[in-house]
Amino acid sequence: MAEQGMCSRREADAFIERGWVRVDGVVVSELGSKAWPNQKITLERQARQRQQERITILLNKPVGYVSGQAEKGYRWAAALIRPETRYRNDRSPLKFDPSHLRGLAPAGRLDIDSQGLLILTQDGRIARQLIGEDSEIEKEYLVRVQGKLGASGLALLNHGLVLDGKKLRPAHVTWQNEDQLRFILNEGRKRQIRRMCEQVGLKVVGLKRVRMGRIVLGDLPSGQWRYLKEGERFF
Repeated sequence: MAEQGMCSRREADAFIERGWVRVDGVVVSELGSKAWPNQKITLERQARQRQQERITILLNKPVGYVSGQAEKGYRWAAALIRPETRYRNDRSPLKFDPSHLRGLAPAGRLDIDSQGLLILTQDGRIARQLIGEDSEIEKEYLVRVQGKLGASGLALLNHGLVLDGKKLRPAHVTWQNEDQLRFILNEGRKRQIRRMCEQVGLKVVGLKRVRMGRIVLGDLPSGQWRYLKEGERFF
C-alpha cells in the first residue's frame, strides 16, 4: 500500500487493524499480508474519509527555527502555526483548529540557518511523495554564495560530487545572478547544498527553498502559513 502511494506504512497497519482494507474485494485482517502486483487494493470509505481529514500546511520558515521538534532551546517552526500568523490571502475554507497541529511533521527539512518553503503534514501519502526513498519530486532553492567557483565547479555541482561515500543524483544548478545560484534537486541529504558548495570552494551565506514539486512559495510572507488547498498537488 505504501509502495503504491495509498498511505504510509503506519497508516496501512491502522487501516488493516480496523478492517478497512480489501484485496480483490476480500477484507484483509492480518498485518504483514502481501498482495501481488496484479491484485487490486482498495480502501473502505472510512479510511478514505480519515485521509481527507489530514491537514497539510505550507509555511515560510524564517532563519532561526528548526524544522523538527525543538531541542537545546531552539524554536520549532510549527510554533508559528497560529491563527494570527495565517496568511490573509489563504483561500482554503478550513478554519484553524488546535487538532490541526496534532501529528504534524515536516516533509523535507530546512536547517536552522535556511529559510523558505516548509511542508508540515499529517498525511503519510504526502510525506512519502516528498521524502520517500524513491521520491522524484524536485526541490528548488535560491542560494547566495561567497567565494570563487573554479572552471569545472559548476559542472561538478550539476553532477559528479560525492557525499558520505555515495554519489549524488544529477542536479540542475545555474547562476541566478553574480552571487546567487539556483539549485534544483530531487534528493535531500543532510545539509546537502552547503556541503556541495564547500566541495567546490564556495560558502553559502543564504539559502531559501522556493518550490517543492508544483507547489511554490510565491508571495507567502516570512513567518506566515497557509493550508494546502483541495486540488493542489505536488506532482
